[in-house]
Amino acid sequence: MDRFRVLVFLIAIIALVAAGVVLKAAKGVILPLIFAWLLSYLFTPIVRFMEKKKVPTFLTIIVILALFLGFCTLGVFFMNTRILAFASAYPRYYDSLISLAQSLTANLDIPAEFWSGINWGQRIGAYLLSLSGSLVSLLSNLVLVIIFMVFILSGAPYYKYKVRKAFSETNTNMVINIIETISTDISRYLTLQFFISTVTGFLFWVVLEIAGVDFAITWGVFTFFLNFIPTIGSIIATIPPILLAIVQFYPSPVPAVVITILLVAIQQVMGNMVSPKIMGDELNLSPVVILVSLLFWGWLWGIVGALLSVPMLSVIKIVCENIPPLHPISVMMGSGKIYRREFKNK
Repeated sequence: MDRFRVLVFLIAIIALVAAGVVLKAAKGVILPLIFAWLLSYLFTPIVRFMEKKKVPTFLTIIVILALFLGFCTLGVFFMNTRILAFASAYPRYYDSLISLAQSLTANLDIPAEFWSGINWGQRIGAYLLSLSGSLVSLLSNLVLVIIFMVFILSGAPYYKYKVRKAFSETNTNMVINIIETISTDISRYLTLQFFISTVTGFLFWVVLEIAGVDFAITWGVFTFFLNFIPTIGSIIATIPPILLAIVQFYPSPVPAVVITILLVAIQQVMGNMVSPKIMGDELNLSPVVILVSLLFWGWLWGIVGALLSVPMLSVIKIVCENIPPLHPISVMMGSGKIYRREFKNK
């Protein structure tokens, strides 16, 4: 029996490694499929509602996807324009930042070769140009997402009938419960995270616009997208506008200090208080597990994987919660707050 358990454990490790290799190698197809699957949770309720109103399903899908494609296209072209504008102005800001750093460290006897050896300016400038090209290529990947969504949304009204036909009555209830729980939790997460990111991005734009910081709306949109990345997204979104404010308003430190305090305060409230509460209480996920998931999916698929880390983690937890042998895994993935209240009353 012990040898059998060891063999099963080793096979499980090999299977996980093989699955990771496949996911990394086939990300060009898997990522659009996952995005289509997650977005379907937002659009499926609309399809079902319109079906009850006797509106043809295919017509509803066409309208939804046309609006979605138009919104994404406008967003991509807007961001591409802003990135190119910032990329053209970036060398001037970078030279000013190096000059500022040299003046502040003039008494430290730092050799001139040190500053000339820093080539962050070229690296970041090249990255901005490649990011612009990536946004344009994103539209081609979006076509694949829409194709997947057509098939997913077309079968959405009929999945309950297929489950009832495929499984016994007991298993049918379990499968339907898993699917509906995933749908509810993912829809709630995406909706609330969209709201939080929108509010955070808007507040960033207001603060930077009033302060007169260049590219204020660009930083607002930048913050909106990065806030979908747990924990580190809010930190990354805060650094560039603060550095720009330091360079832009030098030698006066007051505007940069005020901007820093306001931006950090916004992120502390929205990013470290409101957002973790939604992730921890609504989805009942442990912050440590969220961080591990962020690191894993970020390593596997980069920034896109970091964006998908919480939804993927939530799906895994829900599946484990509804399968009795895997229930302990679901408990350990939770935040533990509800269990503390449960045992505190005993």
